[in-house]
Amino acid sequence: MPQTSIPQQIIALKDADLAMRDQLIRTGQLGEGYHPDMAQLHNHNAAVLDDIIDRIGFPTVDAVGKEASEAAWLVMQHAIGQPVFMKKCCALLEQAVLAQQANPIHLAYLTDRIAALEGKPQRYGTQFDWDENGRLSPNLYDDLASVNNRRQAIGLNSLDEQTALIRKQAARENQSPPADAAKRRQEADEWRRSVGWLA
Repeated sequence: MPQTSIPQQIIALKDADLAMRDQLIRTGQLGEGYHPDMAQLHNHNAAVLDDIIDRIGFPTVDAVGKEASEAAWLVMQHAIGQPVFMKKCCALLEQAVLAQQANPIHLAYLTDRIAALEGKPQRYGTQFDWDENGRLSPNLYDDLASVNNRRQAIGLNSLDEQTALIRKQAARENQSPPADAAKRRQEADEWRRSVGWLA
């Protein structure tokens, strides 16, 4: 495959992901657990991007351009059924951030997503889920003051401000909490065990 086609290939992965999300929003299925079509697409996209990374290295802005680099991050962020791939990407992204070749906000989101999937505290409070009161709230995090300091250091707003924005977006998209929160949590834990996030 010609090297010049790689950025377009990565962008196409992102476009397919966002189109699927829009379709699930329109049909009211986005909040109904991890939709099998979405899971299949995320796994496919992860496999394609993993092959690209093996060939060209981490898709930095210098390597593939800004749009494709951001698209690659979205694919990594959504590859929740692929723990090995996500952790590999996180390590490569950390190196790229240290070399000032990638966005530290992307690293914060990917680090937090991995922590949330493993049931560990987040460092930046970027990952949200429905709480026991039926409101979108940050997943477990370590300490609010520390979280806000880390967020500020990389140019993010406060956790309270982000929570308000997340809840507004969910309302715009007509998202609603699960009918049976306990059942949804149990199913989510079973799924995380099945793909290797939990022992």
